[in-house]
Amino acid sequence: MAIKVMVVDDSMMMRKMVKNIISADPDLEIVGDAPNGEVALEKVKDLDPDVILLDIEMPVMDGIEFMKAYSALGKGKVVVLSSVAQAGSSAAMEARQLGAVDVIPKPSGGISLDLEQKKGHEIVKAVHKAVG
Repeated sequence: MAIKVMVVDDSMMMRKMVKNIISADPDLEIVGDAPNGEVALEKVKDLDPDVILLDIEMPVMDGIEFMKAYSALGKGKVVVLSSVAQAGSSAAMEARQLGAVDVIPKPSGGISLDLEQKKGHEIVKAVHKAVG
């Protein structure tokens, strides 16, 4: 049975790139995406993803606020994928305290078109690790 993955990022281009990375692994299945935490909270009830790949900086409801609400539901795992989540940053530490199973820094400086080459393997590995 495939691992169900949801991608939450305010950048449509980033959601598309991450979905392409996930779709390349036959053991992973994209079940949905959302442009912010508020939309994601509405969708997770129906989609029931095993793992959520989550950005931190988003309008309406950011990733930290989403994690606070999502953890109360007692559902799947969260892997943070964010340019503000550099190792040792306050965002990375807060995400871990809220239950993120992994924190992967996105390359900073706008949308990195080489995300797949730089982080693709790390993202897929983190999703697999999240579900054990």
